[in-house]
Amino acid sequence: MRVAIIGFGAVGRGVAQVLVGSDHDFTLTAVADSRSACIDPDGLNPAEVLRRKETTGLCGTEGLGIPDILSMGEFDILIEVSPTNANGGEPALSTIRSVLGMGKHVVTSNKGPIACAFTELKALADQKGVILGYEATVAGAVPVMNGLRHGLAGNRIRSLHGILNGTCNYILTRMRDEGLTYHQALQEARDLGYAEADPTYDVKGIDTAIKLVIMANSLLGMNIALSDVEITGIDQITVEALNLAESEGSTIRLIGEIIPEKNLVRVSPRVISLDHPLVVDGTLNAISVCCDLAGPVTFIGRGAGSLPTASAILADLNSIRDCHGRGT
Repeated sequence: MRVAIIGFGAVGRGVAQVLVGSDHDFTLTAVADSRSACIDPDGLNPAEVLRRKETTGLCGTEGLGIPDILSMGEFDILIEVSPTNANGGEPALSTIRSVLGMGKHVVTSNKGPIACAFTELKALADQKGVILGYEATVAGAVPVMNGLRHGLAGNRIRSLHGILNGTCNYILTRMRDEGLTYHQALQEARDLGYAEADPTYDVKGIDTAIKLVIMANSLLGMNIALSDVEITGIDQITVEALNLAESEGSTIRLIGEIIPEKNLVRVSPRVISLDHPLVVDGTLNAISVCCDLAGPVTFIGRGAGSLPTASAILADLNSIRDCHGRGT
């Protein structure tokens, strides 16, 4: 199947890296970054596109862009991995809407469109008989979306609690283990590439809240917006608070919580026992669900990074290929 990539930052390059020399039956026919694009109906060489991006800063020809890729339509699946905009989801929302309307599949790691317009996009995909894949929008390589939808099919989820932001988890881990202040741990996270230059989405709990909205609407049948989530971040947590929790056999983690029966969706720092399954270190993510049949189930793994996110995208690509046949 032919794939096009829109967005050639860390995640887009991670996807291209996975396609280099792969035997996944996918042909890369188009790539766009913020300033250029390259298109070849017969197939691009992913390694060559990666080299061009590294040496010139552009993936292709300046002046070409997303409209050219969409108008030519030389793809079966669009991989949309541009940066997230939580306020309305644009411009990615319009791109995804257009591609679904063309009767083509979409796989995305972009949380904005899925959080802002999931119901509309899913209905459009169903109407056109195509698949909207968004496993990569929540918890990176952790297969929580497909795990809950398919692996626990038939279960009623009574509650969901999760550590869904690796940046926050890293900061709190370093504060606990090394006695760093919040600002020292944040700077270390920046230096290591775990935190953005502007970490507001992460440390204020907004990133976790967006992921809760996606899970609540797409998995639990709720109909909420980001404004419905109670949000408290970690920027006021002190070393003293972590030490006090530690002295009582506990620690502090930023927890996202959904309790469907109470219509409760909340993000806040919580004191939890050190032997709790959600106490994971570093940049790991962990999601625990309580089901009526299966009981408690916990997913743990790498929640961010180019290759973990590419892993989730590849899972959706393979699902589409298996559903719609090889060589389409």
